[in-house]
Amino acid sequence: MQLIDSLHAFILRAKTATYVGGGAKLLPYRLGSKDLQFRDGDWAYHDSYVGESDFMGEELVYYQDQVVWGMNYFGRILRPDLTTAAEMGQMIMQSLSRMYAEGRFLGAFEHSAGSLRYVDSNSGDVTFFTGLETIYRDDEPVYELVYHGGLIKN
Repeated sequence: MQLIDSLHAFILRAKTATYVGGGAKLLPYRLGSKDLQFRDGDWAYHDSYVGESDFMGEELVYYQDQVVWGMNYFGRILRPDLTTAAEMGQMIMQSLSRMYAEGRFLGAFEHSAGSLRYVDSNSGDVTFFTGLETIYRDDEPVYELVYHGGLIKN
């Protein structure tokens, strides 16, 4: 169980330091991808995604150079007439920063700012999970992201 607790703590540090924290981007591993990496001792995290308003990506965590955890995600703007990718990116960063400050990246979470409301719902835990991230403008869904992941075993 201690390794799972360490994994969870590392994922929080990595997520906070990379996308949400404005971490440095690496040279792309795939054509057109944006790649972020974070290292801490025996742990390494890599997030790679393609696209802007509609995008997909993958996060991987390595322990002692062996992949141990991963997550895939696909996000999209539902109402381009009501929002922009830049506005959604700002709301996501604000919301995730608040969730990570609570010491977690899974579990029901809501955050509102002006006419926007961020809602994250998921089931499972760090070992296996599925989830949906939705942003509403005045109760109209304008953005969604579907994600899933868990432990990877050789």
